[in-house]
Amino acid sequence: MAKSLFEQLGGTYHEENEYFILYLRLPAEEELPIGCSSSAGKAIHGIK
Repeated sequence: MAKSLFEQLGGTYHEENEYFILYLRLPAEEELPIGCSSSAGKAIHGIK
């Protein structure tokens, strides 16, 4: 039997009670700073 597109792209799964359960993994999130420290942010808030 030929591999599905999901399997060809490296996806894995298992069968449980006649259902296919996919193993899904989200990519790690990049941590972004919160706040207004740019010149655009200062202009919006009237900071010199």
